[in-house]
Order: sequence, then C-alpha cells, then structure tokens
Amino acid sequence: MNKVTSIEKALSHIKDGATVMVGGFMANGSPEKLIDYLCATNIKNLTLICNDTGLPHKGVGKLVLLKKFSKIIASHIGLNKETGRQMSTGETEVVLIPQGTLIESIRCAGYGLGGFLTPTGIGTLVEEGKQKITLDDKEYLLEKPIKADIALIFATKADKAGNLIYKGSMNNFNNMMATAANITIVEAGEVVDIGELDPNYIMTPGLFIDYIVDSGANL
Repeated sequence: MNKVTSIEKALSHIKDGATVMVGGFMANGSPEKLIDYLCATNIKNLTLICNDTGLPHKGVGKLVLLKKFSKIIASHIGLNKETGRQMSTGETEVVLIPQGTLIESIRCAGYGLGGFLTPTGIGTLVEEGKQKITLDDKEYLLEKPIKADIALIFATKADKAGNLIYKGSMNNFNNMMATAANITIVEAGEVVDIGELDPNYIMTPGLFIDYIVDSGANL
C-alpha cells in the first residue's frame, strides 16, 4: 500500500482543538515542512505534546510564536523564551513532565498499557493530583498513558509502505510517538520503493504510519 500523499491531504486531519504530538529534541528530528505548513493555516487551540518547544524560529517554536497552542505538555521549555513568557502571562497552559516520565507515558499509550509506577516526582509539585502507590515499602506515582489525536514525526528514509529509518539522534521521540496517536503522519527526507529498505535496519514498521509526506530533504 502506497501511503505517500500530499501535505494538504495529510494535514487536513488536524482540526482546531486537536491534541498533536511532535517529534524532535531541541528541534533535531522535527518535521520542519509539516510545521511550516501548519504555520500558514488558521488552525488554533491545539494541545502540543513534545519533549521541548524547540527554538524561537526552529521546530515547534515557530508554532509557539504564532500562539497555535492553548496547552503545551513538555519536558522543558528553557530553549524558547516565548514559551516561558506565554506561561508566565497565562496566555498558554504549560504542563512540565520529567523527561523519562514523558517518554514512558507515551510508550504506555503506544503499547496499550494502563500506566506505570515511578518514584520520580515524589515529594515535589509533580505528585500533586496523582495517585500514590506503596510497593515493598517504597512510594511511587501512578503515571497514566499520554496519547494524541495526531503524531507528526520525521524520518530520514521511508519506503512507500511507511517503514522508517532514522539517522542518529533523529530517532529521539519520533519512534515512540509513531505508536501513540490515532493518526501518524511522517515527513520523510527520502522515500523509496517498497522492498528497498533492509528489514534489519527498519526502526518503525509501517503498521504505525498512516500518511507519508516526502520532504525531498535527502538527509
């Protein structure tokens, strides 16, 4: 099945108020072409799930500047002062989650798990409103799965069936986010025919991918 489509068709699934996961770490491995397209639309009131909010003019930072998000769920925002400003003024709700907890919550959603126990955050603001469980005389927080309506990810190479390969640290959140959304859209630096990728090097199977947008970046 050929999953390559136009960026217009792929991103037509994103509506006002949707929850969107975006891959990348400090914008490395972010789907820049998909982000730029969203910047040019009137879509708004999105909830963003990401590791960080990129830089002011790179990655999801470009969407932050345009105030596309009503809520941001992230591990840290220190690289983007605009995110911090919007949080301080109350323009955007920002929920900070420890990085390991964030990626494990995403993994739980992708793998169909009900959540996981972690000691991270015990005795801090992180534990507020969360269920505590004592196991073998040690306290844990119950962290629930985090899922999105849409995942926007980047892969260095994809075949037309959606099997993906990432280059180096571009893997970061992309691989896991591909599994944890109702619809997953990948921007691929290069698209090849089915059967051209060595199965031993495929990192995300095409089962998880709904649409492919060819960026022509050849990274």
